[in-house]
Amino acid sequence: MAHTAAERPPEETLSLWKGEQARLKARVVDRDTEAWQRDPSFSGLQKVGGVDVSFVKGDSVRACASLVVLSYPELKVVYEDSRMVGLKAPYVSGFLAFREVPFLVELVQRLQEKEPDLMPQVVLVDGNGVLHQRGFGVACHLGVLTELPCIGVAKKLLQVDGLENNALHKEKIVLLQAGGDTFPLIGSSGTVLGMALRSHDHSTKPLYVSVGHRISLEVAVRLTHHCCRFRIPEPIRQADIRSREYIRRTLGQLGVAPAQRKDRSQKEQRPNACPQGGPGALADQGRPPECDGRDSSSDPKAPEPGFQEQKDQQLEGTGHQEDSDLWPPSPAWVQSPP
Repeated sequence: MAHTAAERPPEETLSLWKGEQARLKARVVDRDTEAWQRDPSFSGLQKVGGVDVSFVKGDSVRACASLVVLSYPELKVVYEDSRMVGLKAPYVSGFLAFREVPFLVELVQRLQEKEPDLMPQVVLVDGNGVLHQRGFGVACHLGVLTELPCIGVAKKLLQVDGLENNALHKEKIVLLQAGGDTFPLIGSSGTVLGMALRSHDHSTKPLYVSVGHRISLEVAVRLTHHCCRFRIPEPIRQADIRSREYIRRTLGQLGVAPAQRKDRSQKEQRPNACPQGGPGALADQGRPPECDGRDSSSDPKAPEPGFQEQKDQQLEGTGHQEDSDLWPPSPAWVQSPP
């Protein structure tokens, strides 16, 4: 039986959340603070982290939070930690951090206790940083609470401060000819909120990179590009793959098969737009991808054993990457915004 998160929080709670965001936003540092950030080749950077939260499809409560640490520049996983969590708060546009960040902070704390030598020097976050309704997205929230440099990497444009995914925006995307090409995301206020980045030569869909904490936008964009073996930066990609696999193993141990779960429609699971009412509106299920900058896709077929390694080898050997964001495709009962 699917679990459902609590209904929309009362206005008093939303007001408290806004106050907390404003308080923590004052602590955001949007400049480079580490020596490796000021080196053109990132000399001294050895460990890059990535975080992700994946959901059980049809279930807005049970999820898997995952943290990985990769060596740099090799981009090999040297640490991983995934755990099933119960999300008590519903998704509310503009307040994603209050739903997910506590579990990500716990993963960072567990790493500090277990393997302090593997603490990442920077964390790539699946979501936005200062590109946010109130300038304080999930990447800022995680960065301020952990005091780690953080970068927000979104797969969809969060339409705030006059930013629109309109014809002009699409024309700019067409002009991104090669991996590493960018254009600034300038809001109606005149503020540069982030950069659109073509992360890979063979990907036509840009990423939207923004400052989270303790890093400049220019360095955040360059490092994100350097971490992209495929369209999605490897730290986030590996966190997503491992969180999905953890759900798959956990549900298998519980004897829960895809056919036994009460599935919901594609439309309900993945709304195509932010709920009406703008920031603060309640989503039907999980989190609408366009509202927090995350994308959604899944393949109902579970991959065969070894599929991930085979696919990676094939893509690495050819240097080609399709526009699909992640391998392997998810089984039907795993939902994650890749």
